[in-house]
Amino acid sequence: MTDSAIRPYVTRDTRATALAALTAVDHKTIGLRWIITAFAFFIGAGLLALTMVTQLMQPGLNVLSMEAYNQFFTMHGMTMMFFFAVPIMLGLGIYFVPLMIGAREVAFPRLNAFGYWVYAFSGIALWIALLMGRAPDAGWFNYTPLSGPVYSPGINVDLYALSISFLEFANLVAAVILIITIFKMRAPGMSINRMPVFVWSILVVAWMIVFAMPPLMLATIMLALDRIVGTHFFRIPGGGSSHLWQHLFWFFGHPEVYIIAIPAFGMVSTILPTFSRRRLVGYLPVVLSQVIIGITSFGLWVHHMFAGELSVLAMTFFAASSMSIAIPSGVQVFAWIATIWTGTKLRLTAAFYWAVGFIPLFVIGGITGVMVSAPPFDWQVHDTHFVTAHFHYVLLGGSVFPLIGMLYYWFPKMTGRMLNEKLGKLSFWLTFVGFNIAFFTMHYTGFHGMPRRVHTYMEGLGWGGPMLITWIGAMIVGAGFAVTLVNVFISQASGEPAGDNPWEAGTLEWATTSPPARHNFDSIPAVVSRNPLWYALEQDADATPAAYELPDNDRMTMGTSTLDGEPEQRLLVSDASIQPLVMAIGGTVAFYGALVSLWLVPFGASIAFVSIVMWNWPGRNREKEQS
Repeated sequence: MTDSAIRPYVTRDTRATALAALTAVDHKTIGLRWIITAFAFFIGAGLLALTMVTQLMQPGLNVLSMEAYNQFFTMHGMTMMFFFAVPIMLGLGIYFVPLMIGAREVAFPRLNAFGYWVYAFSGIALWIALLMGRAPDAGWFNYTPLSGPVYSPGINVDLYALSISFLEFANLVAAVILIITIFKMRAPGMSINRMPVFVWSILVVAWMIVFAMPPLMLATIMLALDRIVGTHFFRIPGGGSSHLWQHLFWFFGHPEVYIIAIPAFGMVSTILPTFSRRRLVGYLPVVLSQVIIGITSFGLWVHHMFAGELSVLAMTFFAASSMSIAIPSGVQVFAWIATIWTGTKLRLTAAFYWAVGFIPLFVIGGITGVMVSAPPFDWQVHDTHFVTAHFHYVLLGGSVFPLIGMLYYWFPKMTGRMLNEKLGKLSFWLTFVGFNIAFFTMHYTGFHGMPRRVHTYMEGLGWGGPMLITWIGAMIVGAGFAVTLVNVFISQASGEPAGDNPWEAGTLEWATTSPPARHNFDSIPAVVSRNPLWYALEQDADATPAAYELPDNDRMTMGTSTLDGEPEQRLLVSDASIQPLVMAIGGTVAFYGALVSLWLVPFGASIAFVSIVMWNWPGRNREKEQS
């Protein structure tokens, strides 16, 4: 693709830009907003982490006050877990799932836009609170009674409760949209056993969100009632239970680890076959492993509470469940290794480096996870740096590495330009080396008793030297991610034109232009293989599958049967609208207004109500269809 072909996409008509930005519902625009916003939160959380590790670099430092440190580590955890890790996976799903299944749009585009605005407003509100020194400060886990009205009387924890409830609603919206899109809008011929593994991973995660997020929303609403109204769900003097919060939180919290990890598994299963030049080894076992992990992850939550008051029988059951989930995870690791091992011609790109580098990091995190699933061992390392090292190997090493690899893989499709390969490999090696220096060292400090979540520590404990090493490693990690950030900005402006399929990949997102047209596909492709583009080449045909023609309407796509992908109907999806933004504004005013003045609650609710009425005004969609 030439520069002249790319330039019209990049430099749009400025007269309509503002209105288009506010009313856009196209899944690629909304998905890209999720992705960019999540990465912005990732950068912010990373800067908080570097500041915290600087505070702990040596004993007795005063880089941060105790109050600021509590807010920093709470916001770091909240941002990474709630506002980066899950939303970035949903954003990639919203952008790429329709392209990978041969659809022109997601189901319910306006609802999709509404979900994004809710996500953005909830995160912005929290970060404004941090700048004002009023951010949540009881940890991302927000344990009661520490987070109750007695020990945290300020507005800080109220913001936690309201923001998390608001955010999880956005996640549920995105999950439901993705489930319906995957089940009912696949290209003709794409039966469920022909879906790309990444699409399977998003489907599994979407179902997990449907079951995992409501308990957290319930818990945060109950906490808000305890704090604002005076109920006693978690307040022990009134007959409540602080353990109830832990059960509700971790019933969400441990599935969330796999809500983050399973899409990363799907990314690795997408990248490695492309650059190994062969189909994924063990497609069926890999997919079944993801489904099994998704189900089993709901039976592990109590291993976070082994240091509490639990019966031996309960601990035994949850320890066995926690160990058993390593089996389906191991199946995927062996499938990835076999795919590389039997590849016909390895192509050592930056994306391939990031995907392969993930494997040893995830294995280390998995091994330490099995270790802490044994109650006697967990009692020794509970709330120490050993646990911090474990979950960073699982979440940062096991999820962010594939995510950066997917950035290098899909950036050409999103922008029409290639990222710089040399900078990509430099970024990988800096991050990989720095990561192991920083977090492997934390296993050592954990074994030597250094607790998590401490503002400082005394001299003579033997932690200063290892923490200095951790600080050095963290700075190298920061430099590695900074190289990728610079690479993105430079390549977006002047990168090499990519062409439609620079990697010669086999899945449908590469069958359209780079970047994709507004309607994705001129004609809906017909699928006869798990890798339709490779199948077409093997059959000596064009690199584009056979297609189903639709009327000249870029808001029309194909509806197909759930199991076999048989054509059933033509679907007309909604066009641009300002109502999703207006309703999100009304909801934000109503939610957060309760912390300022109760009069803002009906005011915001009125805005949302008017928006709903306009959203569903009789005849509006019919007029658009006839026009």
